[in-house]
Amino acid sequence: MKFSLFRKPKQQSEPEKPAVPAQKEPAQQTADIPEAPKQEQEAAPQEPIKLQAEKTVIPVQEQPLQEPAGAVNKTYLKAMPLKELADIENVKNEVKNGNIIILRVTPLANKNIEEVKNAVNELYAFAESVGGDIARLGEERVVICPKNIRIWREKTPASSEPLPTAA
Repeated sequence: MKFSLFRKPKQQSEPEKPAVPAQKEPAQQTADIPEAPKQEQEAAPQEPIKLQAEKTVIPVQEQPLQEPAGAVNKTYLKAMPLKELADIENVKNEVKNGNIIILRVTPLANKNIEEVKNAVNELYAFAESVGGDIARLGEERVVICPKNIRIWREKTPASSEPLPTAA
């Protein structure tokens, strides 16, 4: 067989025959899977599902803070200096109102140490009379608590040996 670069012109009357017979497309099996109606296929896509919860903003009305009827007053922790013996009455009133007082006694101790002893003894008797508690905090301070609050005290060891130190 000769191979030629040029082909013979085709005649118009003869239809062109394909060299390889065309394969038939497989028939779709519609019996098993029903075809969806064209209206549903052409329908517009649905809106996406919202995954986040909607946030509702409620305006806050500014109102002065009021204690509900029958509510217990709040307890405050207050630090006060004891400058003179007249300040003891302020300390007593604060404790009666349910507040915890940390009293710095150094200002009065710089004037007269005997007045500090008298003031602490008077505050001790007052704390016991109202069912409160009193304790020393170091060398300069005393804490006085109302009746519903107790001061935790660490128990000291019974041994007469000195406690070990980090130094």
